[in-house]
Amino acid sequence: MTTMRERLWIGLLALAGTACPGDDRPAADAARAPAPAPALLPYVEVSRRDPRYFDLSDGQPYVPIGLNMIAPPGEDRWEVMEEWMRQLAAQGGNFIRIWLGHSWFDIEHRRSGEYDAEKARHIDRLLETARRHGIYVKLCIESFRHFGTRDQLWSAKPLHLQSRGGPAADIADFFDGEASRAQFKRKLGWYADRYGSDPVIFGWELWNEINAVAGGDYMSWSEAMLAELHRLFPRNLAMQSLGSFDTERVDALYRRLATMPGNDVAQVHRYLDLGAPLEACHGPVDLLAAEAVERMRSYRPGRPILLAESGAVEPRHTGPFRLYARDREGIILHDVLFAPFFCGAAGPGHIWHWDHYVSRNNLWWAFGRFAEAIRGVDPAAERFSPCRFSQGSLRLYLLAGRRTMLAWCRDADNAWQSELERGQAPERLAGRKIEWPADLGLPLQGNARIYDPWENRWTETRWNGGCLALPAFRRSLVVSIPLSSLLNEGPGSRPTGPNSGRLQSKKSVIRNRRRPA
Repeated sequence: MTTMRERLWIGLLALAGTACPGDDRPAADAARAPAPAPALLPYVEVSRRDPRYFDLSDGQPYVPIGLNMIAPPGEDRWEVMEEWMRQLAAQGGNFIRIWLGHSWFDIEHRRSGEYDAEKARHIDRLLETARRHGIYVKLCIESFRHFGTRDQLWSAKPLHLQSRGGPAADIADFFDGEASRAQFKRKLGWYADRYGSDPVIFGWELWNEINAVAGGDYMSWSEAMLAELHRLFPRNLAMQSLGSFDTERVDALYRRLATMPGNDVAQVHRYLDLGAPLEACHGPVDLLAAEAVERMRSYRPGRPILLAESGAVEPRHTGPFRLYARDREGIILHDVLFAPFFCGAAGPGHIWHWDHYVSRNNLWWAFGRFAEAIRGVDPAAERFSPCRFSQGSLRLYLLAGRRTMLAWCRDADNAWQSELERGQAPERLAGRKIEWPADLGLPLQGNARIYDPWENRWTETRWNGGCLALPAFRRSLVVSIPLSSLLNEGPGSRPTGPNSGRLQSKKSVIRNRRRPA
């Protein structure tokens, strides 16, 4: 029987048989049905060992590998969404995000305060399918932005107006009025009566990008409703989200939400958007994702950070990115997945365009490559310290842990601009090496494992003289150095840098098996 750790960490397959980038055929292993998941999954929790990461309630680590998968692609196409979930699970995926306000799941679509049990059966089926595949589900409760007075008809919900029999005179009254707040709490109570604290639910998210709603004190409303979520769903996580961090004007909102009581996850949304005011949103995807996570870390939220929405859009979110069709090898998805985790996030980034991009380009294999890259890693036990720096044409994203040091090496000369816009094939880099900075306090020699996520291949090697020679590669590599093995190295492995005490303290922890402070 496959263990839960294997189900939720690396999937149920040996990834050596997955499809090659750009191959239109499904991965060979993806054709195999996942092994049955246990009837009852453990809960996802903020880790007690390190609150920057997640654990399961049975004590095992949990890294949410997945994407936004808002709803089926049509009213009669549930089977397509089931297939998406199957393919994700077959690649080690264990997480999706759903909008309960989408027409397929929306229980409150006829009249304000009236809930449709037939629509709820769609939610039931979703959760059962997710449970069968070992996938945890983030349920986003609301996504409307106005009462029908603006563009974007998909985001209108006028039934809450008093003129339609609802409790609110306007949007401000929806957030600030006692009648509206009481009715929203009754809706949460309806969900609680039906689902309780179901462990397949990763968490309850109040709203999609609540600052896209104009009017009312939605931040104080969020704080009140987060407390209500914790009262009604004491075993599930509770969270809130803001719109894309594409302007400095949202910095104060993000800072407040990241540290808000009851908000269990510090989420950030950011896209490649050439129309965004923030210059960071115009450049390489790994950098825009890294900067978003680092900004969240600067707030010192004391909780897990997730890049919860990302991808690429036409200027000012007017549609999916025009170059998605050319990205048959998934370089945008790759950067969205890898950059956040290697900058200190609790998981990979979660791409938005599940249908126009991931499914259409058959990129499910990319989730398996990330899962393979971190196979066996326990983030909370490692208590990783992230940093990034450049050497020559390489950008290096480091996670220094208690037992392991991980490094994601990204070719700085390769990005969406060169490969997708100008059509330049990625250069095969040969003869590259990493010279570990002295202030890392690493020894002069040791063992290393190198993973090529584009070839799905591990290489065993050694580094000497503080220098690691890399095998030839395209775009990126992952380096894993087992620090515990350095305890047995000879005199030439002694740290020499000014911060060598940092590694020595790691050795002490490993020798004495002390619990992280």
